Formats: sequence, structure tokens, C-alpha cells
Amino acid sequence: MSRLRPALGPFLALLVALAVGSVVILLVDESPVRVFRTLVAGAFGDAEKIAGTLLQTTPILICGVAACIGLRGGLFNVGIEGQLFMGGFAAAWVGFAFALPPVLHMLAALALAVAAGAAWVAVPAFFRTRYNTNEVVSTILANYIAVLLTSYLTIFLFKRPGGWSETPPILPSAYLPELFSFSRLNAGLLIGLALALAAAWFFRHTARGYDVTMAGSAPKFADYGGIDTRRQAFAVLLVSGAVGGLAGGVETLGVHHRFMEGFAPGFGFDGLIAALLANGSPIGTIFTALFFGALRSGSLLLEVETRASREIITVIQALIILSVSAEVLVRRRGDARAGERRWKF
Repeated sequence: MSRLRPALGPFLALLVALAVGSVVILLVDESPVRVFRTLVAGAFGDAEKIAGTLLQTTPILICGVAACIGLRGGLFNVGIEGQLFMGGFAAAWVGFAFALPPVLHMLAALALAVAAGAAWVAVPAFFRTRYNTNEVVSTILANYIAVLLTSYLTIFLFKRPGGWSETPPILPSAYLPELFSFSRLNAGLLIGLALALAAAWFFRHTARGYDVTMAGSAPKFADYGGIDTRRQAFAVLLVSGAVGGLAGGVETLGVHHRFMEGFAPGFGFDGLIAALLANGSPIGTIFTALFFGALRSGSLLLEVETRASREIITVIQALIILSVSAEVLVRRRGDARAGERRWKF
């Protein structure tokens, strides 16, 4: 029972969000049971729909792992969306600007995506560790800069001649392998699962992982125990940003094969909420990311078979965010009363 207690709060927050969402569905003169049944059918009705759900799950899962890394260190990396955009653009640039052997080309593009994500969070990480600034504010601001910067680069420097606001397509040698011929689902899903399992093993079975968790949950005790919490916070944010950049690289190389304006809207924020719902557990994030992927994928069938709009999913996601945020704030207040300044995960 004690192992289940940390997951109880997020689970209740999810139930509250779904209950309030049901009320909203009733207000638009539709049956909540029918809407949720349609969502399930749209997400898991056949092999193609399941593949579509897993395709939507992939970037959310990788972003969720990025968020878990920060949360375990007691840090809120809310800039994963911006790191995803920077990583996606960096991977696209390597993909269309260089001609390399197939596997090497893909790995080089992913490597630059990882470096771009880490570099983008480096400034907020520096101010967090050097001046103890709030990483939530700085990473949120960095999101807007990343989206606008990549838009500028796409439109004014690397725009495909005569096309939409997008870069030239990447070379096939940089493509991520597809898992099925009938879907764009690609090896990015395997990368996300491997990252989640590796992160879970790291936090559970390594001394460094224990240090990160301890610094996040009990920073004063960690300082007393000789852990350099400032240097560790910097490293945690860099790794979190690197994984966020990787999510953008996977989306570019595996799905769109180019970079375009707004190519991955909301995946970073969905990943953060998935990590919070999983209480910072990388393994739990696999399932919460699947839940959000199912919501995105299943919503395509809503307007066909019900009177509800696809936007009802946005409402439900917003309710989940509000519920989970309220649960985290309550938990944070309890930690503060216990003498801690950060969250326990």
C-alpha cells in the first residue's frame, strides 16, 4: 500500500479531470460514454489506429522522460517544448545539408539534436545554479525564443523554394527506420522505451541516480552528505534538455522528414504532464504517455461519429493539467511544512 500511495494523488487528479470533462461533454449535448467509447475505438480500433496512437505516443514519451530527469533532481524543466524545436531543426539541417552514409547520417543528425537541446537549456541551467533563479520562468521564456528562432531560420534562411514554410526534405539516408509499412511509426518508439527503462535503472540501481533523487527530495541533507547540489542541478538540466532535443530529432527524422513551423505543437507540455501524472517515474511515464497519445489519436474519430468537436480533447487535457498542477502544489506545501523546498518523486 505504501508503494501505491505516491501514485494515488495523480490518479485522483486524473479522475477529477475526466469527471469535469464529462460535465463539459454533457453541456455540448453529447453522451460522455459515447465520446469516451469513440476515443477508445479511434485509438485502438485496429492495427492502423494502434500504430497511429503509438506514433503520437513516441514524442510525448521521450519528452516525458526528459521531464522525469528534471523532476527527480527537484527541477521543473518547462522548456522541453523549445528544446524539442531546437533539436528538430538541428536534425533537419544535418539531414538536408550533408550527404553521409545511411546509418552515420541518422546518428549524426540525432547527435546534433541532442547537442542543440542541451545547449538551449544551458543558459537557464547556468542562472539556476549560479544565481538560484527559478528555472520554471527561464525555461518557459526560452520556449518562445526557440519557436520564433526556428521559424525565422526556416522562413528566411532555409525555406524550400516554392513551398510552404518548411526546410528542404532531409535525405533518405537520415531517415529513422519505419516499423510497419502501413504507418509512419518508426524506431523512435524503441528509443523512447529504451530511454525510459535506462532512466528507471539509473535512478534505482546507481549511486549517481541516488544522489540525483536525494538532491531533489532533500537538498539540505544532500548538501550535508557532501553532494555538490549546484553542479548536479546544472548536469540534470543539461541531460533533461538533451533528451528534449532528441525528441525533436526523432520527430523530424522519423515522421516529417523536414522541419516546418509548428511541426510538433504541445508535445513538450504533454510530456511534462505525463511525467507528473506518473509521479516522476520513467516506467509510469510509458503508460501516461500512451494515455495522452490515445487522446490525440482517438480525437480524429470524434467529429465523424459524435457531435463533439476535437477541441473537447484540448479541454480535457487542460483539465488534467489544472488537476495535476493542483495536486503538485498541495504536495509541495506538504513538503514545505516538512522542511523541504522541493518536491519528492
